[in-house]
Amino acid sequence: QVQLVESGGGLVQAGGSLRLSCVASGRFRSFNVMGWYRQAPGKERELVAIIYGGGDTNYSDSVKGRFNISRNKNFNTVFLQMDSLKPEDTAVYYCNVRPASGVHFWGQGIQVTVSS
Repeated sequence: QVQLVESGGGLVQAGGSLRLSCVASGRFRSFNVMGWYRQAPGKERELVAIIYGGGDTNYSDSVKGRFNISRNKNFNTVFLQMDSLKPEDTAVYYCNVRPASGVHFWGQGIQVTVSS
């Protein structure tokens, strides 16, 4: 139905930056809501950032001022610019998209590791 390809993860030192990308393809041409979640070992998956169809965004308090979510003009690619990374940002990051129907589609996840 929907294929999500995530890229841009990896290992970075504290204070560094990474940019995640997620390209969606398949049944839907665009998505009303696009976002990023993360899951650290032993913890539940949590929302990191989300962008809505009208352009409004929402961020977890822990990443406000450091991360920026954006998307392309076709509403099928979402980005997460992560600056001033901290070791506590280490997690598997998941892309999430929702078409107008509201159904959630998830990427396979991409590892982000921040060393101290």
